[in-house]
Amino acid sequence: MPNRLLSCMALLMAASAVPACIHAQTGAKSAAPPMQSGQTPDLSGVWDRGEKATMASYAPSDPSGMKGENPSMTPWGESQFQLTKPAQGIRASNHSNDTTTFQCMPPGFPRIYMEPHPMQIFQVPGRVVMLFEFDHFFRTIYTDGRDHPKDLDPTWMGNAVGHWEGATLVVDTVGFNDKTWIDRAGHPHSDQLHVIERIRRIDHETLQDDITIDDPKAYIKPWTTRKMFKLRADWELLEDVCEEQGDYANLEKQVGIEPSK
Repeated sequence: MPNRLLSCMALLMAASAVPACIHAQTGAKSAAPPMQSGQTPDLSGVWDRGEKATMASYAPSDPSGMKGENPSMTPWGESQFQLTKPAQGIRASNHSNDTTTFQCMPPGFPRIYMEPHPMQIFQVPGRVVMLFEFDHFFRTIYTDGRDHPKDLDPTWMGNAVGHWEGATLVVDTVGFNDKTWIDRAGHPHSDQLHVIERIRRIDHETLQDDITIDDPKAYIKPWTTRKMFKLRADWELLEDVCEEQGDYANLEKQVGIEPSK
């Protein structure tokens, strides 16, 4: 595990499988933890992406880099998409204009789910907290019955409120800025982005997140995707400092970005 961080960093520059980032689980699957009447489901634990991050993740039938449908874009969305130059995927460019992660800026949401780092979920009364190993970003989902604030300042991760429908956490997130991509394949979004998730534990080791992307400025209609996560019961989040992961000055030169001052 000490080399997992550096191995994951290499994945950002090469769309190839990185075994150090994907630790295989052994043994038969067990059912999701049973719930008593009125009990809140338990999503806590360290979770890692359930699929290997390979070029197959960006196959023509799966251009988003996430499992799901091919989103139909508006003329504005298509124009923004054609301007993107992702470093990975079927439209990979050696001169990427991804100025977020390559300059250690927040990847945004839901793109942060696609980074090759685990996350840890904590639950306390009234909120669910996601702590991401990737540069220690965090996300708070308020489950105390509150609504979104009336006058939101746009942020990288948005404002998230949730409620429980049985064993499923339904999360509604709005209030994004327009500085990020939805995924690592370069799909754009505007500040009208609205993300709805349905997160549930389908068995003890597996977390499923069904994601609906609704952005009327960028997409003709809402589109859906799915992310799967595997429980890593023996993992702990490592310290992750973006600027210290490899030779960033050299990485910036490779992708055609002016080195950070």
